[in-house]
Amino acid sequence: MEKLSVLSLDQEGRGVARRDGKTIFIEGALPGEIVTCITRRSKPTYEIATVAAVVKASSARTTPRCVYFGVCGGCALQHLDVRAQVAAKQRVLEMSLWHIGRLKPEQILPAIHGPAWGYRHRARLSVRFVPKKGGALVGFHERHSSYVADMRSCEVMPPRISALIAPLRELVTALSIRSRLPQIEVAIGDAVDVLVVRVLETPTAADAALLRQFADRHSVHLYLQPRGPESAYPFHPRHDADLYYALPEFDLRMGFFPTEFTQVNHAVNQVLVRRAISLLDPQPGERVADFFCGLGNFSLAIARRGARVTGVEGSAVLVSRAAANAGVNGLSHMAEFTELDLYRLDAARLGALGPFERVLLDPPRDGAVELVKALPEPVPARIVYVSCSPDTLARDAAVLVNARGYRLSAAGVINMFPHTAHVESIALFDRNG
Repeated sequence: MEKLSVLSLDQEGRGVARRDGKTIFIEGALPGEIVTCITRRSKPTYEIATVAAVVKASSARTTPRCVYFGVCGGCALQHLDVRAQVAAKQRVLEMSLWHIGRLKPEQILPAIHGPAWGYRHRARLSVRFVPKKGGALVGFHERHSSYVADMRSCEVMPPRISALIAPLRELVTALSIRSRLPQIEVAIGDAVDVLVVRVLETPTAADAALLRQFADRHSVHLYLQPRGPESAYPFHPRHDADLYYALPEFDLRMGFFPTEFTQVNHAVNQVLVRRAISLLDPQPGERVADFFCGLGNFSLAIARRGARVTGVEGSAVLVSRAAANAGVNGLSHMAEFTELDLYRLDAARLGALGPFERVLLDPPRDGAVELVKALPEPVPARIVYVSCSPDTLARDAAVLVNARGYRLSAAGVINMFPHTAHVESIALFDRNG
């Protein structure tokens, strides 16, 4: 079997090698290694393969902690030392900025990182009743498959939540609606743990009794979700859970609904907010915009620094949540929130909100190209861009630098999802002159 030298990692955490001008993406291989592999898919210009044997191992190779690694698709990099994971993600960010945007940041920011294990405070667990497996499976999908992994623990979730996987399997197996229950969502706050059970059929009285017993035994709040995310309601106990996370440095308490978007990694989020506010450097009395503001994660920290902030978000539900959080934290006089589709706008609609001295962006994976093109003159002096896709960040950065008169002052990675190939980053743009 042919030996290949692994040159780098791609954005999915696969080793990259080359043979006769053809790129080989090798799952399970690490940079600096010599490996043999088995091809799973072959195209004219590239191949997708899996490691068969590691002939020469990287010094950064480590033993995965999770016994399901390689089967479960939740993690891709447990075989790589955490520090090396961060370095690899930094290289992915720099390569995207250069190859897509032809940009190099003036400064590389220190990576933001935190706990490598037990960090995941949000998770969407798939559920499937499989009689051949002895009952219900609860967990993440298998790698490259729609099947649910046969797992009984998860090292990236807090131990108390990991310990619920086996009891959840037993619970679902015992329910009469076990084949009508496709998903369980985990939402962890600072004071309470919530499980949102997606039900396609109303539980029977016997089912309801089992669900209540489970919630009491394991000290969790159970919600049932019969339709979309907003249909979730407290089942047991029958009152809304006191779900929130704190940002102690800014004396903030951020409430959220179990199915609303929040950052997965609360410890890293605290550092991220600190970094973002430090880079943005809002001054008392300035007007600042927080686009894609969500429930106010950055907005209220900006307001706490004395700036007047306008949070803009496409979801009416999140706008309402952000306004409520402003009220709870005594910041309603410093923060206002507006619903606006940030993918369908122009300079006139944006101009009606401003002007703003500084802007923070935290868009989804699609990025914010329409927004950065539409920023009205005079453009803000400083922009901080928090990204969950290095490719769309690079695309938008090129617009800001080449068309809007900014320079890319700094950029760095955020290891929000250790052991995955997911790259989050933060970038600072200052107006030239």
